[in-house]
Amino acid sequence: MHRAAIGLLILGLGIAGAQPPGGAAQDRIVREVRHELVMLPYYGVFDNLAYTVNGTSVTLLGQVTRPTLKSDAESAVKRIEGVSNVVNEIQVLPLSPMDDRIRMAEYRAIYSQPGLDRYALQAVPPIHIVVENGHVTLVGAVASQADKDMAGVRANGVAGVFSVNNQLKVEGK
Repeated sequence: MHRAAIGLLILGLGIAGAQPPGGAAQDRIVREVRHELVMLPYYGVFDNLAYTVNGTSVTLLGQVTRPTLKSDAESAVKRIEGVSNVVNEIQVLPLSPMDDRIRMAEYRAIYSQPGLDRYALQAVPPIHIVVENGHVTLVGAVASQADKDMAGVRANGVAGVFSVNNQLKVEGK
């Protein structure tokens, strides 16, 4: 029976989620997939990338704002030694001036808040803001439950947002 290693790319904070034992080769693939995705040049705060590794097969998941990021992620993972198959299930978010406005307003509301502003200093900020048709999903990892709650409150305060789904993880939980 094959065991799947699950990795969630959470803004450069590492791989979160269950990672069943899968051997040294699979562990190396998990680390390299994470590294390749974090290093993508256009990966940013408005994108969410996740993946699963099952033996030598990698499934890419998440949402991105640029179609090129979807294809770049697939190309980068295909080049990893030992990866035999890549299934690209990354969703490209629809173009929408309203969603673009909400993205910027959410970014300002969250990352300008004292206490949350420290997260903006990282190369890839750990709170990802995914906006689709006026609905906001927060993904990533924060240091405390208070930071998670504050990000949710700030996100809910942005005008024009239909709903906010706070999926932020608290490190260590």
